[in-house]
Amino acid sequence: MKLGFAESQATYTSGSQNARVWTEAWVKSWAYCPHCGSTGLSQFANNSPVADFLCISCKEEYELKSQKGKFGSKVSDGAYKTKCERLAANNNPNLALMNYDLKSLSVVNLFIVPKHFFVTDIIEQRKPLAATAKRAGWIGSNILLAKVPEAGKIHIVQNGVIRPKDLALEDWQKTLFLRSESLEARGWLLDVMRCVESLGKREFTLDEVYGFERHLHALYPGNQNIRAKIRQQLQYLRDRGFIEFLSRGNYRLKS
Repeated sequence: MKLGFAESQATYTSGSQNARVWTEAWVKSWAYCPHCGSTGLSQFANNSPVADFLCISCKEEYELKSQKGKFGSKVSDGAYKTKCERLAANNNPNLALMNYDLKSLSVVNLFIVPKHFFVTDIIEQRKPLAATAKRAGWIGSNILLAKVPEAGKIHIVQNGVIRPKDLALEDWQKTLFLRSESLEARGWLLDVMRCVESLGKREFTLDEVYGFERHLHALYPGNQNIRAKIRQQLQYLRDRGFIEFLSRGNYRLKS
């Protein structure tokens, strides 16, 4: 894998248009599918309503977002209604986020958010476009990246360094169990995963996760037995190999 762009591929006077050509060409030439490991992603026609790239081997689809600076807490995306409708669809694409440097004409960061991390809670409705806008009344969406657990960010290139491919494939497999769950069940699991990650350590206790009881109750006001739900989610994550049980009330995040 090479991180540099082929500068001759772009002929636009606009920097953003050139960047689009460079980044898309780089993905076609060098990126691989973290689901199956195959290289050479196929590009959909421009302005496809579904995705940007397809893995020919396993049929995983990817939507590419690229920009110069690092992505913040949210990422602008397409129509809100369409995004919500696609959440449970088989062809809901995985999200590929790329940062690039125009001085060196190269990739700085590239990470993938697998589609099984997309739940209703991380899709934000934007305000309708003003009546004076070309698409007056159109309602877009934001992806709330801050609500995605770190386990849902599969790094391919990180700070200008190419990560070993086997590590990226392993990271992908760790959370693939989420695909078998409903949107509602995934929402609970992701919220508990974020709580555990926010503790900032590999080993943690049940009492420490109970510390998020008020936070989780605010997210799920209809649930009157939050502690039991926390224990249920931890047991599920343990059974799927995401965390391991050490002793009564003590757990460890799998590395």
